[in-house]
Amino acid sequence: MSRRVYLDWLRGIAVLIMIEAHTLDSWTQTADRARSIYKWAIVVGGFGAPIFLFLAGVAIPLAAGSRLRKGLSDAETAALARRRGWQVCGLALLFRLQAALLGGGGLQSLLKVDILNIMGLSMLAAAVIWGLGRRTLWRAVLLAAAAAAVAMLTPLIRSTSLLDWMPDPVEAYFRPIPGLTGFALFPWGGFVLAGGAIGLWLDAARTPRDEQRTIVALAWLGPALAAAGYAAALLPPIYRETSFWTSSPTFFLVRLGLLIAAIPIGYAWTRVARGRSPLQELGIASLFVYWIHVEMVYGVLSSPIHRGLTFEQALIAFAVFSVFLYGLVKLKDRLLSARRRTSG
Repeated sequence: MSRRVYLDWLRGIAVLIMIEAHTLDSWTQTADRARSIYKWAIVVGGFGAPIFLFLAGVAIPLAAGSRLRKGLSDAETAALARRRGWQVCGLALLFRLQAALLGGGGLQSLLKVDILNIMGLSMLAAAVIWGLGRRTLWRAVLLAAAAAAVAMLTPLIRSTSLLDWMPDPVEAYFRPIPGLTGFALFPWGGFVLAGGAIGLWLDAARTPRDEQRTIVALAWLGPALAAAGYAAALLPPIYRETSFWTSSPTFFLVRLGLLIAAIPIGYAWTRVARGRSPLQELGIASLFVYWIHVEMVYGVLSSPIHRGLTFEQALIAFAVFSVFLYGLVKLKDRLLSARRRTSG
């Protein structure tokens, strides 16, 4: 099948959410951070990272399925998937090096665990799990079971003393450490693994009619999982120490359900709004936007407005900045097209 534009569209939504979260966090003045509207905006901003991780997982079996249909073996396909995971890990380290050099954070900035670090290692794990199976069903079961295990183990990992012996930069990959990470493999890696299971389901749809059936099934599954997670949150907790908004498996399930439900929404939208859209272009260029915007938002370029805008002013700045970044994406595409024409 051709490229699934609705996944690019969803990735574009994630790009906008990411920009919103970072601009509001960096530019909103302290007095406005206590307002409920700001707090809800940050809740919305918190969905950017899960979407990116989930869609990274979805892409793994889609790419693997394409390679298998081109004649590659299971072993060759698994090796390429693992290599992609290592590549993202390398990009994560390169990004941290850039942040350390430009931001002056030194060694601590270099060792910080960011979303790319977690994405790369989780993609590597998903590729290994994909390689363990020999059939689509077993691969999906293994990936779904691994995602559930990550979610269920998160509260235990957060509270156990068994990891205290680890150096902080290593421990930060497993659970948050102030100043070193806002992301950790538990639970964030679970979104990549769960996305892999959904990606296998989508890859099994070889015709437009099969894809429509799959989309309808996801439209039922997503809300059902979100409702189940919310209902489970009302039951007595099974963990001694957990926070619903951070480490709770029930919140993981709610978010996963919403992520799955977003796929049919993206599918329906792109069926109605035909043609290449700005959101799709932002989604395709998501890594480029992520790479350039963080330093712009938190670095010296925007330092005069750090914590200096009202919430409403920060929203306007977010909209203007998003248009500016889209312009940079278009400029990049034109330069690359011109280069290809010249070299061709």
